[in-house]
Amino acid sequence: MNIEHWAVFLDNTSQKSQLITSILKGTPPKILQGFQAAKGALFSKLAIERYIDEEDRHDTKILTADTDQALRSMSSGEQKKALLKYILSSDCDFIVLDNPFDNLDTDTQAHLKMQLETVSKQVGMIQLISRKSDLLSFIDNFARLKGDQLVVVGEKEVLSNSPTKERFTGQIPLALNSGLNSLEIDHDVLIELKSVNVSYMDKPVLKDINWSIKKGDFWELRGKNGSGKTTILSMITGENPKGYGQDLYIFGQKKGSGESVWDIKKKIGYFTPSMTDKFTGYHSVEHMLISGLNDSIGLYIRPTEVQLRTAEQWLQLIDLWHVKDALYHDLSMGQKRLVMCARAMIKHPPLLIFDEPTAGLDDASAALFVALVNKFAKESQTTIIFVSHRKEPDLRPDHIYHLEMKEIGSSGKVVPVAGQYI
Repeated sequence: MNIEHWAVFLDNTSQKSQLITSILKGTPPKILQGFQAAKGALFSKLAIERYIDEEDRHDTKILTADTDQALRSMSSGEQKKALLKYILSSDCDFIVLDNPFDNLDTDTQAHLKMQLETVSKQVGMIQLISRKSDLLSFIDNFARLKGDQLVVVGEKEVLSNSPTKERFTGQIPLALNSGLNSLEIDHDVLIELKSVNVSYMDKPVLKDINWSIKKGDFWELRGKNGSGKTTILSMITGENPKGYGQDLYIFGQKKGSGESVWDIKKKIGYFTPSMTDKFTGYHSVEHMLISGLNDSIGLYIRPTEVQLRTAEQWLQLIDLWHVKDALYHDLSMGQKRLVMCARAMIKHPPLLIFDEPTAGLDDASAALFVALVNKFAKESQTTIIFVSHRKEPDLRPDHIYHLEMKEIGSSGKVVPVAGQYI
């Protein structure tokens, strides 16, 4: 086959899974007929998760057959490197790249771009892309996926328009009297790490981490893949036993001094894109939002009048009141993210953690999501930790904590907000 390279621009209405399936089954849309009789492979986070599941369930190592390390324990960059190596060994004719740069630090992105440019001389590429800045330089054919319709477009059309920077009117709704309001936490310092050290299998990950997070702070946590960001977050949320025996204080209590994981989780709102995939039940948008007050997936008890009024205020704020009775399952990806963001915020938790929240969103939806986070940070007393490899130009944190990777483990430091993104 002739080598072709396409960029397919996505928005939050795009039926991406349907398109990927048709391409890999050899029945692509007419525009991509050049790939019909060819052998394709999928480069995506979803593909990696399937290999992780295979390892976990059957102890079958595919991507990591030449190493003792489990795929799950690798950083996002290491996982994608292993997947690309495996794909290239399979002698495919083309690769479907599903937002390949999501969850990767800038250095890893640059390295992957160079790899793909080299590979592109022998293998065709179909890049499914949500953010314009991710476009690979060698691609010379462009299309846009609206719903399930694939339409050819010109390069100027897809790259010239700047993202919509919508803003929210009105005020963030007040917290209900749930006993979880951050104002009711007695301690000014919510989270404190003092000389924290973490190693895995004799491999140092964190070295002498000192980080103090106060009530009402808005922090951005930065660092390369594998620098220990996820390790820190999991120790804070109570999911990582590495926090025991450390000088780690959560809501004023030393880790391991009698607190339960459940008590900690009740005071933390957590959002990561994978939550959007897990919440697949057929619940109404209104009930999904109210369920954030009960820490349940969906609503199984009759909501109170106060809860209903609060949900209405939130849905009015994010301009989704008109779909309150629609099924959450049927929303666009951007709408689902806004609902889940509001769901995490609705009880005004003392601590709110966003872990790569804009991954997979188009430019306009990412800008809208960031605007909501900024607004909540400004108008509430909730402490926020925002983790992202991607520089979101409109994000307005108060402080930045940067993890710098070293052989003895990552060290941490506070860097100026106006400083260069790393």
